[in-house]
This record gives sequence, C-alpha cells and structure tokens, in this order.
Amino acid sequence: MTIFAVEILCIGNELLSGITIDTNAHWLSQKITESGACVKRITIVRDNVDEISLEIKESLARKPKWLIISGGLGPTYDDKTLKGLAMSVGVALALDNRAVEMLRKSYSRYLANYYELNEIQLKMATIPIGSIPIQNPVGTAPSVLIETAETNIICLPGVPKELQAIFLERILPQIKKIIGDFHITESSHEVIGVTEGMLGPILNKIVESNLPDSIYLKTHPRGHTSDNKPMLLVQIVSKGRDKSEVEVRYNNISRMMLEEIGRLGGKIL
Repeated sequence: MTIFAVEILCIGNELLSGITIDTNAHWLSQKITESGACVKRITIVRDNVDEISLEIKESLARKPKWLIISGGLGPTYDDKTLKGLAMSVGVALALDNRAVEMLRKSYSRYLANYYELNEIQLKMATIPIGSIPIQNPVGTAPSVLIETAETNIICLPGVPKELQAIFLERILPQIKKIIGDFHITESSHEVIGVTEGMLGPILNKIVESNLPDSIYLKTHPRGHTSDNKPMLLVQIVSKGRDKSEVEVRYNNISRMMLEEIGRLGGKIL
C-alpha cells in the first residue's frame, strides 16, 4: 500500500512558551490517520518569517502529499505565516479580491451593517500570488491553499473550531477521495503481570510477519499495581483497503497476543 504522506507545521510563540497546548496537531493527526493517510512529521516554529519559510522549504523537499499549516493567519503584527509561505515558494503577497469578499462575508455574521475594512483587517486578504483563498465558515481569516507539483499546502487558522470546520469541509474529503476505501480495526487491552520486555519477542514476530503499513502494535507502560505488578496498555491496530482482510489480520494478531499474555502469567483486565 502506497503511503499517503502528510506533514503538519504549527506556528506560534505561544505553543513553544507553554502558554497554549497544541491541540490542533493532535486532532489533525487523528483525522488524517483514520482516513488512511500517514502523518510523517509534526513541527512547531515561532512567529518568525525566516523560520517559517525554512521549515516549509524543508517539508517541500521531502515531498509529502499535503503540508498542513496551522496558525498565524490573523490581522496582528505577529501573524506571519503567509509572508513566510510566500517567501518559501518565491512569490509576492498581494491583496486578493476573492479573499476580501470572504472577509466581508465573515464580518457580516457579526455586524448588521456593512462597513469598510481597514488596513489591519485587509492583511488577512493579502495572500501569496497564485494561491487560492478558502472561506472561513465560523471565523474571520480565510484559509489559503497553494498547489505545487508534489505537495498541496493548506494554511488553516489556529483557532481550533475554525481549523476543524475548514479541514472537515474542504481538505479531508479531498484526502479521502484520493485514498479511497480504507478500514481500521483496533482495540486496547489493560494488562497486569507482564512487562514490555516479556512481550517483546511476540511483538517482533508479529511485526516481521506483516507488511509494515498494515498494522500498529504497541505496548504502553502504565506503572505498577499496589502489590508491585507491572501494568501495560496493549494496543492492536489492523488497517488496509480490504475490510475482510483487515478483520482477519486483526483477529489473528489479537489471538496471538492474548495467548502469549496468558502463557506468561499475565492478566487482561
């Protein structure tokens, strides 16, 4: 199965200072993985034009199918994403009439009477030449799409509800259309009495006997019980385009794992 690679670039000083928790990358990763695509990298950078441009260039050199950028589309001085994007692809910024109309439509949701947009607000409609603005259905700043030969770049607002609305409406359907049918069967089991090292041999055996992109098999240590027995969370995931094949593979792996846990004296809660 060919990997549909996606990279995520999150922008904002607040994400690196500890002021704001980056929930956008977590949410995007879940939706992307469920679609059958693979998140290959998540990067966070400051509100710095040179750093933004450099990260975009490095991502484009790796040729993911999509580069999803969140944050930095607003009207204030520290919103520098579009300038960094324009620099990275070698184009200028220009006021886009389509984006201006999108801004007016957005503001009309909050203000009963039309008024002229000021210079600060029009910053959100000043986008890289050749890019495509996308209406923000729940916020103000339009998203911006650039299509290159190898990679689609989408800039999404950093406000989670805005990012989620645009991604679900405009981006995820495109990813799913390209990937086509995709199925996931998964489960997680709480286990006591065995360690990661004890389960290592069976994990290796299962992983080596399956295609690398068809399963995800992982043990997560969870400390110890009150009587000092090790605790693990065992995650079993089978995925692919053929539903019956996915289910058969999942059942076989589950049986092997659960039998081995029992053989080693472990207990599944």
